Amino acid sequence: MSAVRTVLGDVPAAGLGRVDYHEHLFQVSPLLPGDELTDEQASGEEARALRDSGFEAMVDATPVGLGRRPAALAAISARTGLTVVATTGAHRAAHHVGQPWLLEASVDSLAARFRGDVVEGMPADDGPRPGEPARGPSGPVRAGLLKAGIDYWSITPFARRVLAAVAQVHGETGAPVMVHLEHGSAAFELLELLAGEGVAADAVALAHVDRNPDPGLHAELAATGAHLGYDGPARHASWPDATILDCLLAVAGRGGADRLLLGGDVARATRYVAYGGMPGLAYLGQRFVPRLLAEGGPELVQAVLVTNPARWLGRFPVTNTPAT
Repeated sequence: MSAVRTVLGDVPAAGLGRVDYHEHLFQVSPLLPGDELTDEQASGEEARALRDSGFEAMVDATPVGLGRRPAALAAISARTGLTVVATTGAHRAAHHVGQPWLLEASVDSLAARFRGDVVEGMPADDGPRPGEPARGPSGPVRAGLLKAGIDYWSITPFARRVLAAVAQVHGETGAPVMVHLEHGSAAFELLELLAGEGVAADAVALAHVDRNPDPGLHAELAATGAHLGYDGPARHASWPDATILDCLLAVAGRGGADRLLLGGDVARATRYVAYGGMPGLAYLGQRFVPRLLAEGGPELVQAVLVTNPARWLGRFPVTNTPAT
């Protein structure tokens, strides 16, 4: 047995239910001016809409320095019944402009910060000198996921330090890993780098791999053991949902069904119904999952939404008890 670290404590992986592997309830980035997610009530309404659309759990993929609100995540989870896994780590350097305390940090300093988030709890203030861990209804709010980000066909010096720190903390805690791939690029190169740092491919989710919707490439990546993060539904400016669905079905048909994850990564105030936009977090469950069920069948839906994310996220000892 294994456990998943959530904002309300550790829970058995087998009990997660359907998981949206990648969303954001809170987020602030210089790359997204005017699209900040900062309203606890509105973000809570989106979380409830996701729950009502058929998901029992989600990953909030906002790392250090981008507007995380740990106590609010825990409050929303308790209020809505939606299980939430929070994230530590760092994104691409462009998201952290004006944060030299993060961009210039050493591997050991980054690892100490990430380790603290996973083991002790995330601070309410992500600044240069974070204070005591934020507290929710169940105690300190801990991160259950390590995140890094790379650029388009580029792994910058900052990204390499973040990846080394993520690998260090993964080795110490077992926490799962997510890596942002810009336009789905450099996946094999990223996995090779992580392997050199001691991170096995099956601990890693390759976020946005479907932004290069190449089923042959994805089948090869799935064969390494890595989890493939599909989060392109509703991005119709780039391609129709059919492109994502067809790619997912093709990869499953080539033996990759047990490596696929599904999320929305809506991540914009202008795309959240509760903030006055659309399509909102409910789109995935209301519009895309029924098509996946109709064309892929219930066994594939079970794998993509339940079995695979539980395997990826459930890397903590089951003896860990909820935070108090």
